[in-house]
Amino acid sequence: MAVVASAPGKVLMTGGYLILERPNAGLVLSTNARFYAVVKPINDEVKPESWAWVVENLHCFFFLSENKIFSDSRNPFVEHAIQYAIAAAHLASHKDKESLHKLFLQGNLQVSAFSSFYFSSRGLMCYYFFKSILQIESLGLPLTPESLGTLAPFASITFNSGESNGANCKPEVAKTGLGSSAAMTTAVVAALLHYLGVVDLSDPCKEGKFGCSDLDVIHMIAQTSHCLAQGKVGSGFDVSCAVYGSQRYVRFSPEVLSFAKVAVTGLPLHEVIGGILKGKWDHERTEFCLPPLMNLFLGEPGSGGSSTPSMVGAVKKWQMSDPDKARENWQKLSDANLELETKLNSLSKLAKEHWDVYLGVIKSCSVLTSEKWVLHATEPINEAIIRELLGAREAMLRIRILMRQMGEAAGVPIEPESQTQLLDSTMNAEGVLVAGVPGAGGFDAIFAITLGDSGSKLTQAWSSHNVLALLVKEDPHGVCLESGDPRTTGITSGVSSIHIE
Repeated sequence: MAVVASAPGKVLMTGGYLILERPNAGLVLSTNARFYAVVKPINDEVKPESWAWVVENLHCFFFLSENKIFSDSRNPFVEHAIQYAIAAAHLASHKDKESLHKLFLQGNLQVSAFSSFYFSSRGLMCYYFFKSILQIESLGLPLTPESLGTLAPFASITFNSGESNGANCKPEVAKTGLGSSAAMTTAVVAALLHYLGVVDLSDPCKEGKFGCSDLDVIHMIAQTSHCLAQGKVGSGFDVSCAVYGSQRYVRFSPEVLSFAKVAVTGLPLHEVIGGILKGKWDHERTEFCLPPLMNLFLGEPGSGGSSTPSMVGAVKKWQMSDPDKARENWQKLSDANLELETKLNSLSKLAKEHWDVYLGVIKSCSVLTSEKWVLHATEPINEAIIRELLGAREAMLRIRILMRQMGEAAGVPIEPESQTQLLDSTMNAEGVLVAGVPGAGGFDAIFAITLGDSGSKLTQAWSSHNVLALLVKEDPHGVCLESGDPRTTGITSGVSSIHIE
């Protein structure tokens, strides 16, 4: 049996930095940039020799015994994902361990992980498969989505020179901030849990073996694996998005993972995972997606990306050194985030209640710059829609100002001058609602939300500024079971497809 699961990357529209602390919320969009994990046995028959799992493309090799896992891995994300997925399988199979043992005794098991789009990469965390801006430039092609589309799917990136054993070589690619480690961890956890019979990805919302939905099980194990691999308990919004899709998110209390820390003391992993699955996960998530006829675009300026941990550390240091100013900034930023969320939700409601009018307004505004939108406020409903559109823009402008002020106070480039110029020109373009730096900001890819069919003009404008519009759109779906390996089937969006060989 081969199992293929995928999980999406993310774009954090609002909530950068604030999302680290409860009860602050963030709006996070899942995308069509997905990480895939393929799990399949090498042998068709049960064999009595030692269990061994080969993880392709990730420089990992695992030897499994009854109660322990010995690994030779430079990828802590995959290592912890495998360890905790197996621990959950042992815990779930307490009444039927024979079936689980048969799966293991088939000998070598392949776990392949790869991405369909342009993901970030840091050091040797993983050999990612994605499309590189450097490939386009080397071919002499213009920086347009059409050029990106000419590259072979799942093409391997190039690595710079390192030691003979590959210890210090690094991928030659800019960081985009799409949350590749969270998507990869979630995909591996989901594929393994499905393969081992712990969850059923064909109906993941139903109550499973642990008294909660299978999606919740995947979420808890993926969060645990990801946090342990990072060496810290982050906000978890990227993993939550990879599991559930687009959402409004409030983080869980870090204490819920305190039980995982005892794993290093030698407590059996199945006991550790049992404590985690019974823990009080108090995160909050509400369904959210962009209003109809609005589109997400990401632009890669080729600046190389920024280190989120170091920027977060600088902001925390500023918070401690000037708590009053920091508290004032965060309260204003929280209010502006809420205002943008309210405006977008209001636009979704107006679209549902007055579709024909909404359609006409969006179509008209998509070919105009924002200062001309008021010309179409000729009727009460038209006026209400345009008022909410302009209100969303004003909220985003306040968010950007407050984020810049935070960065200046903390001494980090949350919205660097080069990004400010690019974002200002983007927001002044026809049919652009908002634009900003996602997440922690810095030199990662920028995002824009456009109206109707105005995106093509935006990508052309970006190209003239040497900015590549990525082939990434909002896709509100989270982790899912795929119909097969997309490297052989050519299918990369099987959100509702199911296939077990």
